[in-house]
Amino acid sequence: MVLGRRAAPLAAAAVLLLAPALAGCSDDGGSGSGQSGTTAPASVAGPADPVAAKAQIARNWTAFFDPKTPTNERIKLLENGEKMAPVLGAFAADKTAGTASARVKAITFTSPSGADVTYDLLVGGNPALPGAKGTSVLQNDTWKVSVKTLCGLVQLSGAQVSGC
Repeated sequence: MVLGRRAAPLAAAAVLLLAPALAGCSDDGGSGSGQSGTTAPASVAGPADPVAAKAQIARNWTAFFDPKTPTNERIKLLENGEKMAPVLGAFAADKTAGTASARVKAITFTSPSGADVTYDLLVGGNPALPGAKGTSVLQNDTWKVSVKTLCGLVQLSGAQVSGC
């Protein structure tokens, strides 16, 4: 199968399938953009050091989606990585994943331990899922790719994997 012929439909399907699913992944209890007349402390909106957190998220997402990163390192960059190792293995086994990488475009904190991540998923250096949406979670003092993000990508590949 030639990736070039499938990249555009795959990207369109991914955007249509992932956007609604991942938009709800980081629901923090309904704190919408409306103001109720009270001002919440800055720490409610994001981590204590948002600059450092954004740098770690971008670095960890780039490493997680880099096919050269060893599986044992990827496990450390995935939410509940040890438990999710079989899912990670299924993702890594996909031919496309062997040439995939990610470029983080934007990070918006949803809580002190959660963030929405907009990224381009590249295959062979070319955008396959431009503007994809995912989430990052702070777990054990490390910002990690969320299980929901990985499972959404595994499902897009058509794989049926226990744990997602």
